[in-house]
Amino acid sequence: MAKKQNREVLGKGKFLRLVREGRWEFVERSNARGAVAVIAVTDAREFVLTDQFRPAVGCRVIDLPAGLSGDVPGQQDEAFARSALRELIEETGYHAEQLEHLADCPSSPGLTSEVISYFFARSVSKVEAGGGVEHEQIEVHAPKLRTIKRWLVEQVTAGKLIDPKVYAGLYFIAAQRAA
Repeated sequence: MAKKQNREVLGKGKFLRLVREGRWEFVERSNARGAVAVIAVTDAREFVLTDQFRPAVGCRVIDLPAGLSGDVPGQQDEAFARSALRELIEETGYHAEQLEHLADCPSSPGLTSEVISYFFARSVSKVEAGGGVEHEQIEVHAPKLRTIKRWLVEQVTAGKLIDPKVYAGLYFIAAQRAA
């Protein structure tokens, strides 16, 4: 991904910076190398999901276990797969014996330079409580795949938003089954 020479930093916070390249303005992370998302399905065919309040949209959001890579002091070169395993355990309390890298996808290419590395988790089991770290107050859900569409509708009816990564995860699950 080549960057143009006429780059201008418009604003900078602790974790993000707003930049302009030509006429295009977008956000990039200043404290991480990338982002990871984990598609975790238990042997009982449960889809492991997170649920947390997101101030940017003002409500709770159902999402895949996900987070940053390279944001932990002293671990700036942490491998994306290791970051994915760390985030899965921290956020949900689930552990995976194996991870398969599936794809690298832009999260919102008109808004941010962030690219998310998707991983499929195999041999997934609950090993601790989860819930996130420090300020995070993550609720963990593990709805059955056979009832996931109805469950998601119930979440929306309850006033929650569904992150598009969940639908991408369902696509990848279907693709794994078909392979």
